[in-house]
Amino acid sequence: MDIINEIAKELVPVKDFPDFKSGDTVTVAYKIIEGSKERVQQFTGVVLQRRGSGVTETFTIRKMSGNVGVERIFPISSPFIESISVNKRGKVRRARIFYFRERTGKAARIKERKFFAK
Repeated sequence: MDIINEIAKELVPVKDFPDFKSGDTVTVAYKIIEGSKERVQQFTGVVLQRRGSGVTETFTIRKMSGNVGVERIFPISSPFIESISVNKRGKVRRARIFYFRERTGKAARIKERKFFAK
């Protein structure tokens, strides 16, 4: 098992992304290749979960597009992800907030975590 992890660390470049967890609102800039053209698209939404570890780690983001909820799963080690920026830190009690899918209106709000400087 260690041999597989060692090889995976050598092959996959380590990117320096900010720390984020479920409940945070993030913007993921990822490359889309259409034919010979390449462009960067932004996907802004709430992180529902992070799962896995190391090279196989993924995170799920949910956003509302019109009245339809859109979820997308991103591998953290994907070469198509250019950057991840944390817009807002959310205060949630669970690591996986799948109950968020059924919420609409005011019930779908997540409180913001406050940081105090010492």
